[in-house]
Amino acid sequence: MGLSDDELAVHPTVYAADALRDRVVVVSGGAGGIGRAIAFLFARLGAHVVLVGRDRAKLSALCEKLGAHGLKSSVQAADIRDPDAVMAMFDAVWTAHGRIDCLVNSAGGQFPQPAIDFSVKGWNAVIDTNLNGTWFMMQAAAQRWRDAKHPGAIVNIVIVTTHGLYGIAHSIAARSGVIGLSRAVAVEWAPLGIRVNCVAPGAIETEGWNVYTSEARAAYPRSNPMMRAGSAFDIAEACVYLAAPSGKFITGETLTVDGGGQLWGETWTTGKPDYFRGE
Repeated sequence: MGLSDDELAVHPTVYAADALRDRVVVVSGGAGGIGRAIAFLFARLGAHVVLVGRDRAKLSALCEKLGAHGLKSSVQAADIRDPDAVMAMFDAVWTAHGRIDCLVNSAGGQFPQPAIDFSVKGWNAVIDTNLNGTWFMMQAAAQRWRDAKHPGAIVNIVIVTTHGLYGIAHSIAARSGVIGLSRAVAVEWAPLGIRVNCVAPGAIETEGWNVYTSEARAAYPRSNPMMRAGSAFDIAEACVYLAAPSGKFITGETLTVDGGGQLWGETWTTGKPDYFRGE
């Protein structure tokens, strides 16, 4: 499902091959579908991509794939939910490269379930990864940029929170928190030369779709007026736009990449109840 690694390495892009030359970019969740596309595109544009996540084996396999295509990357295994591990990871990256230019927070996830049935453990798991983990990464990056008097850019991958996306209320809560955080610190951190933005994917075809029912998956391509799903590469290009000099006068924004889905109607990740079908 989605583009293969070999396809990601050659898929056409609007950006020049040296658009991010010599930049150091930290990407959390790099082994995931969207994170993988981000890693490939940023590396193709000349950046050294630092892949961050809990599963070192998966990250190392991706690092090898990138290297096979002549692209620069390295691995830092860390649990973004652990602030001490995040601090140590950023210290290691800065020591190795002498700089960090951009952070893309792509790590996260959720499971579809009616909100009324959330367990405390399930709720905390989603909030801890999607909100707390993202914040620990943002703060650690900003502190190092402040201390080094180095400009930086943060791009947070969220979800579309402005219309009905039912069955993942825990993720809506967490991602709405990230959007609010991003808007707040975009002002606080502007004097430090730090820009903070979000990208909100809509129906993007990745292996992450597999957690949803076949009914929900079948409905996703019809969840927007373009009547099709997007690709992880669409999200990667949006991230580059905000992270690169093309976005130098943009901060505190959420770029929605959903084919107009937020204007279209409703999305049920757990299947639409008969009550709302008029049956």
